[in-house]
Amino acid sequence: MDGSKPDLLVGIDFGMTCTGVSYANLSIGSENVKWIQKWPGRSQANENKVPTVVVYPRNQLVPSSWGFWSETASEQHGDDKDYRDWFKTYLDPARLADKQQADPEDAPKSIQEVEKWYEDYLRLLYRHIEFKLASELQGATWQDARIEFIFSVPTTWRPEVVETYRVIAQRAGFGGWPSHQVTIGLTEAEAAAVHTSIEASGIFRERDVLLVCDAGGGTTDLSVLRVTDTGNQSLSLEQLDVVFGATIGSAAIDNDFDTFVRGRLEQADRHTSLGVEPEAASWQMMKSKDFQNTKCEHGSPDDSPIFSVPIPKVNPHYADHSVAIENGEMRFSREDLRRLFDMQVQKLIALIDSQLQSIQKKFPDQQVAHLVLSGGLGHSPYVQQRLRSRYVAGGGHPNARNLQVRIAPDPQLAVCKGIVADRVRKLKAGKAVLKSRCCRASYGTICKELYNKNKPQHLGRPLTVDPMNGKTYVTQSIAWFIVRGEPVSSDSSITHNFTRKIQPGDPRKAFPTSVVVSHVEKEFLPHQMGPDAKILCEVQSDLSGADERQFKRKNRHFWNTGKPYFKVDYQVKVLIGPADIRFELWFNGQKLNKDEPIKVEWTASEVPEPPRPTKAVWKEEEPVLRVPAQKPSMNFRRTPQELGNSSSPNLLHEMGSQSPPPMGSLSNASGALSPPAQSGLYSNGMRTSSSQLNLRDNAGGSRSPSVNTGLDFQGLHIQSPPPSSPGYPNGNEKIPTNVAPNGYGNPGSSSPPRNYLAGFRELP
Repeated sequence: MDGSKPDLLVGIDFGMTCTGVSYANLSIGSENVKWIQKWPGRSQANENKVPTVVVYPRNQLVPSSWGFWSETASEQHGDDKDYRDWFKTYLDPARLADKQQADPEDAPKSIQEVEKWYEDYLRLLYRHIEFKLASELQGATWQDARIEFIFSVPTTWRPEVVETYRVIAQRAGFGGWPSHQVTIGLTEAEAAAVHTSIEASGIFRERDVLLVCDAGGGTTDLSVLRVTDTGNQSLSLEQLDVVFGATIGSAAIDNDFDTFVRGRLEQADRHTSLGVEPEAASWQMMKSKDFQNTKCEHGSPDDSPIFSVPIPKVNPHYADHSVAIENGEMRFSREDLRRLFDMQVQKLIALIDSQLQSIQKKFPDQQVAHLVLSGGLGHSPYVQQRLRSRYVAGGGHPNARNLQVRIAPDPQLAVCKGIVADRVRKLKAGKAVLKSRCCRASYGTICKELYNKNKPQHLGRPLTVDPMNGKTYVTQSIAWFIVRGEPVSSDSSITHNFTRKIQPGDPRKAFPTSVVVSHVEKEFLPHQMGPDAKILCEVQSDLSGADERQFKRKNRHFWNTGKPYFKVDYQVKVLIGPADIRFELWFNGQKLNKDEPIKVEWTASEVPEPPRPTKAVWKEEEPVLRVPAQKPSMNFRRTPQELGNSSSPNLLHEMGSQSPPPMGSLSNASGALSPPAQSGLYSNGMRTSSSQLNLRDNAGGSRSPSVNTGLDFQGLHIQSPPPSSPGYPNGNEKIPTNVAPNGYGNPGSSSPPRNYLAGFRELP
């Protein structure tokens, strides 16, 4: 898809219980955000969302129904049907492993099974979206129209989970035409915040801080934001803290009700046979409108102190007063339902308290003015009462003394409408509503560091000798380019400057860059690869399209003792969104990946989920991390961030010709390192997988490769550094004396600089 304005924007909020679809038809000049209300099986009624359900005939692979069609008696109660719902969170292998351990009978058998449910459901959803919206396009057919499909994601999803989701959506048909594009938009809490700021902008004042709580069916996301630019009639938001998320939602209330009812039915069945399986009956009672309507009204003025739910297929005269069954119906009190709600509300309050404590620690003088609720659980009158009692009538939190609890307009549609509204704003004004966000993790690159025997952190580390200059380097070092919790711009990129050394006649022109992630606090960031840092992905930089005449020749004179080689300076620009990463390859001021994408190899997940990300295998060599001596042949340029941070080191990064060892391994006797296979088993049984991103548009143009990540990071807020390249100085380097044991270049500072990959340029 080229840079032309899209004809249609479509937002998809894939929910635990229901899925919503919004859109903006720009082809007719309208910027209004609408949503699909007519669904198969409900053509005579307006429904804001469609159930996230897909049904299969027993032992068959093709679905028999989805959405509202799955609510028929034959689909819900048929013995020859497999009813699949509530599977959203199982796309995360860690969540799936937890379910398999806790409930092996009802848990999906494998991640491949979950992916199939996703793909089948999304394929049917895509067909209906095309059916409903194709006729609304002006001047273009569905196949030729420029369409952006924007997906929201939960905060709890990690990068590799989001990437899996994006790939599944493409397999299901989204982005199947050259002029169609699949993107990962905002996280669910961010999208709800954008929607509220647009639809109810009058309630916010300049510098107001709002805590947005999107409590849906399966997950709850929190985001703290500050209001800015209210004078422009189109306010902006800046994120103040990392996004919090947890598996809290209304589906857990349904599940607990199912368990509660099943226990009663099993007890009654032991007294007098019910004639039905208690497990099947309890599930149908939970799905019934009698219970679902009562659940939604709990806490409202019309809330009934007693309600009954019929037991399906049971004699209407059946009674067992010990478990409150009368005339084939089971009776419940308001207190029964309240206990089910309270288990989720207590978790929700603990999550909000944790977020308030975090923002108080970061901004002790800042007061949170608004708690904005969205999502199905956030729409519950009882949940709203409990939160007002906790944070308003009860005196509130120390940094939320005057907190107002507010309900987002269209709370169940806030996410899907918010992701489209944010994109409309970006197209119209050139900037997103959410102009900055906080990164939830630290990110860096694998590098080599010039060995110094006087550095304690170098002792016992794997070493390698560069055959081109004969110098010894420490492998598996890390150069961090973004630090957890720091604000990053939503519209800016980070430029990584690299240098490669190529021997004459070497046919290789594609080189890898290893991206590393860590979730520890910034003061504990490691200097080398270890338990607190894991490989996230590998980015392939293909320089085959570069003009070789622009490469710098080194050691070409007769007095040079080293081997001749070419030095290639190039840049990899990283554009990090709320839940995705895009990479662009630049050389000599030109973008190289115009038609072909940068290849990204994602690291496989460990199951069950460890407290840290996972390992990966790399085939090429690392960049070099060095602190150069102050030599007249070098011109060191600092980024704006470093000008205000005296502890920022001057770092150089170089890409050489050797391959780094696998995690923890050493070089062999000859000093050479043997690269592992591209895909294979690690020592712990884990595999890597790679995906080639197809980003060619219909007209042969280009767009940034979108590598969806979720997550786990909420973007980078470092402005693009000056267009400079790190060099590789000739001659002997000396390590300056101001390098502290902490490795950050300042003996009196333990905090890392804001941008470790700030570029420095070698003068010609």
